[in-house]
Amino acid sequence: MQDYEITEKQQLAPQVTQFEVYAPDIAAKRQAGQFVIIRIRENGERIPLTIADANAEKGTITLISQSVGKTTKQLAEMKPGQRILDIAGPLGKPTHIEKVGTVVCIGGGIGIAPLHPITQAMKKAGNYIITILGARTSELVILKDKMADLSDEVIITTDDGSEGLKGFVTTALQTLIDSGRPIDLVITIGPSIMMKMVAEVTRGKNIPTVASLNTIMIDGTGMCGGCRITAGGKTQFVCVDGPEFDAHQVEWDEMIKRLGTYREHECRADQRYVKQQNN
Repeated sequence: MQDYEITEKQQLAPQVTQFEVYAPDIAAKRQAGQFVIIRIRENGERIPLTIADANAEKGTITLISQSVGKTTKQLAEMKPGQRILDIAGPLGKPTHIEKVGTVVCIGGGIGIAPLHPITQAMKKAGNYIITILGARTSELVILKDKMADLSDEVIITTDDGSEGLKGFVTTALQTLIDSGRPIDLVITIGPSIMMKMVAEVTRGKNIPTVASLNTIMIDGTGMCGGCRITAGGKTQFVCVDGPEFDAHQVEWDEMIKRLGTYREHECRADQRYVKQQNN
């Protein structure tokens, strides 16, 4: 019987919370790119969270969540000593890790969290790592020190210019490509529109590009069908066939539309929760 006790909690940025959770079996087995599905209470929503890190000796996994709806806001209110009801995992196919040369790791906003273990594994495999981190503003660029420790070069971009280069991650990527630097692989995780645009930048140069689509998942087992996408002309399920796919083969517009399927229901649940909290 797992415990799933929250052992540590840290605020990384506004609305972004990091948890250390006791889950020894998952900590021992997880690989880069895998995720868990958590449920914090009976009859609660199941939400996917990438395993941002793990400590097999302590038996803990690191989960990072952004408070955007009812369940993630409830999770953010939990404290060390409290227990998550259940955690299923590790789920999904691990990232394919090998030494390929120069790997550009691109993380946008909360996408920096799932990028961390992949960058960690790619560096350990002997690759030269160039990391591009992007967010709307400086305070939303998370895990800067950890990502810098894993990287040979780090480029930070912010929409408002409050840190690093003013602009988007795609601008920094295009500058790298235009400079003639050899790039053997690009890995991108973040908002869907960001990943789509990264894929467009690399497509013309035939640079292999991998994108993680974990945000679209619901049950995480392939049973509900809510995470189906089209990639390579075939219907695939993010939770069991992914979460990582060749970014040049993903039908991005279809996926972005599917992400909005339950938006109305999510907004209603969030509004009810906020109203209850204010009463």
